[in-house]
Amino acid sequence: MLEIFNKWYRRYLFEEESVLLLVLLVAAVLLLITIGDILAPVLAAIVLAYLVEGLASQLQRRGLPQWVGVTVAFLIFISIFFGVTLGLLPLVWRQLVGLASELPRMLEQGRELLAVLPARYPELFSQQQINQLMTLAQAEMGGLGQRLVTWSLATIPSILVVLVYMILIPILVFFFLKDRQVILDWMATFLPHERPLLRRIWTEMNTQVANYARGKALEIFIVGSVSYVSFVLLGLNYAALLALAVGLSVIIPYLGAALITVPVLIVGYFQWGFANEFYYLLIVYLIIQGLDGNVLVPLLFSEAVNLHPVAIILAVLFFGGIWGLWGVFFAIPLATLIKAIINAWPSRMDRADTDELE
Repeated sequence: MLEIFNKWYRRYLFEEESVLLLVLLVAAVLLLITIGDILAPVLAAIVLAYLVEGLASQLQRRGLPQWVGVTVAFLIFISIFFGVTLGLLPLVWRQLVGLASELPRMLEQGRELLAVLPARYPELFSQQQINQLMTLAQAEMGGLGQRLVTWSLATIPSILVVLVYMILIPILVFFFLKDRQVILDWMATFLPHERPLLRRIWTEMNTQVANYARGKALEIFIVGSVSYVSFVLLGLNYAALLALAVGLSVIIPYLGAALITVPVLIVGYFQWGFANEFYYLLIVYLIIQGLDGNVLVPLLFSEAVNLHPVAIILAVLFFGGIWGLWGVFFAIPLATLIKAIINAWPSRMDRADTDELE
């Protein structure tokens, strides 16, 4: 067993850079698992800095000085950031509270709907099953009310944390934009002077993460905005809340659209029943999802990474499990990072083949 490990070590960890890369990967995973929540504002600021840096670069290519481009892009970011936090989120919160108050009425309508199933389909449903289901639903509703009260009291300190983040994140974004090269040069002082492997992986991943973050943010905005306009025109209740959920659902590949379909259709059914408006909602929602998957995603991610759908789903499950929402958001870039490291990792066999060619 020891001999097998020694052969593996001599084959893949024969260079200083390989050992350093392995140490950096282990340290990064441990940081995410242990203090990922503490680093959340820093990571959020890095993502937002990627988004704003793209706009700043566009302004600089149009002839503006670097500091002017950064200042204009940052001011635009500040306007959008506080517009969302102070305008959209309170509206969504009010609609969420309204939806919670409507749940008992929806439960009663659901009970009336289920009550006719044993008479219509006696071979599939029994009255006892329906009674058990309604008892379970009522118990869950009672527990949900208690959890909401407990959660509302427990989130009072969290509100203060959010207020701190609202000040801290814009400051971090500004300095990440202004001193980006200074920060990168400082970090490089801790690395070997000759680091071709790390340079290759960094160049690839810097481009991938930037393109992915910008494309995903634009996709969320477009899908959410189109959904909101469509829901408002249809007269759907809780349009802002549902549109935000539909927009954020694109973060989770393959699964997000399927999961958010259920609440959209449930709200539509309890508002209209099986009237024409419900079918209009269904058609419009399917059109939005179809255009997103077949037009918008290929357009925004024309340089999509070559990952199998199974690999993407496993990455979402794994990174989401250890890092929550951020892990889900960065599942594809992190999976791409792993693939790039595997492809670029030096081995003695590769070195031998190179020497033979020379």
